[in-house]
Amino acid sequence: MTRDIKPIGAVEATLTLPGSKSFSHRALIAAALADGDSRLTNLLDAEDTRITARALAVLGAGIDWQADVCRVAGTGGRLAPPGADLDLGNSGTSMRLLTAVAALGLGTYRLTGSPRLCQRPIQDLLEALALLGVDAAAEQANGCPPVLVRARGVAGGSTLVSGKTSSQFVSALLLIAPFATKDVDIEVVGGLVSRPYVDITLGVMADFGLAYYREGYQFFSIPAGQRYRPRDYAIEGDASSASYFLGAAAITGGRMTLTNLNRRSFQGDIAFIEILTEMGCRTQQTPAGLVLTGGSLTGIRVNMATMPDLVPTLAVVAACARGDTVITGVAHLRHKESDRLRAVATELNRLGIAARETADGLVIPGGTPHGATIETYDDHRIAMSFALAGLVTPGVTITDPGCVSKSFPEFWDYFEKLSGEGVRGRAGN
Repeated sequence: MTRDIKPIGAVEATLTLPGSKSFSHRALIAAALADGDSRLTNLLDAEDTRITARALAVLGAGIDWQADVCRVAGTGGRLAPPGADLDLGNSGTSMRLLTAVAALGLGTYRLTGSPRLCQRPIQDLLEALALLGVDAAAEQANGCPPVLVRARGVAGGSTLVSGKTSSQFVSALLLIAPFATKDVDIEVVGGLVSRPYVDITLGVMADFGLAYYREGYQFFSIPAGQRYRPRDYAIEGDASSASYFLGAAAITGGRMTLTNLNRRSFQGDIAFIEILTEMGCRTQQTPAGLVLTGGSLTGIRVNMATMPDLVPTLAVVAACARGDTVITGVAHLRHKESDRLRAVATELNRLGIAARETADGLVIPGGTPHGATIETYDDHRIAMSFALAGLVTPGVTITDPGCVSKSFPEFWDYFEKLSGEGVRGRAGN
């Protein structure tokens, strides 16, 4: 399948966003580890979150998911014995967080996934778990999944973890720390990428009744003997998903109203609003929601370390701006669903924009993109971000549009609301 995008005039739309993917993963895990029944509302129904839910069901949680409401019967941290492999598809979040969760069980759990998932590094997490008394090892010599967890609980104590590749390693340790025999102290070495995702993890833990101590992003301490408390929990709107519609307003000079975007959110991607403002857009909070109005866009220099998932979106917006945009701080994007730095540069060049990779980012000269067929690399964020280019450029076609199901299955339905008949699908090679 391919999807043709047609140019439109200035966007004028009001949208209510689906639930945050990051909050959804973590809330599912917290509820599954709680003592009792929880009810999660506005839970994101997407491929990745379904993968996490199915794996938690295999580990013993009761999962009853109807529309955007999920009732979870918690395990109290007492997991079901190992059975078949936990197949985590292409969900890196599921692999990293559930590798740690599996350590709470008893027996040998095997976690695996797609070929691309089995190329994504996890050794730093395994080494940190080992210092807490967990026997977990990657089957490949390069420290990538599949992973075997020979579970017998978590002893606790002090551990070190590298923060250079993924903040999910820190989040994984935090989520299971309350079940350790001894208090858990986590020291992050080498700095921490994607810091706001750790804030999300700690926020969910606190919402489910857990206490912790932290010193910035360098040190965390979690007292042993705590338990997640069941609760009703509403998932806030997804700031990552918001970026595509804010970007649409930015490049078309239109107006986008988002009814459930929380500017005080832990989500690091909320800061995309400030980036678009710096580039020339205007924002205001109204009774109807957050409103962004597009303006004359100019290139900027920006470190995207705290919101790496939005680099593809910013790159497409930058391609429509005046002057160069320089993106730094995101070398770890090479280890996502695709090598996103290479993918973004390649596809921008396909559109006639002479973007180039740097050691830790991209340089994007603004200009006038032309039509092209965009390769999406089975990467949801490449598909969604490059769809924006077609709103202002004739002849843009997105390959494998169904890959958006990983994080936003209804993306194309939302996208059509921007212009009525502006987007249509067709079968193709």
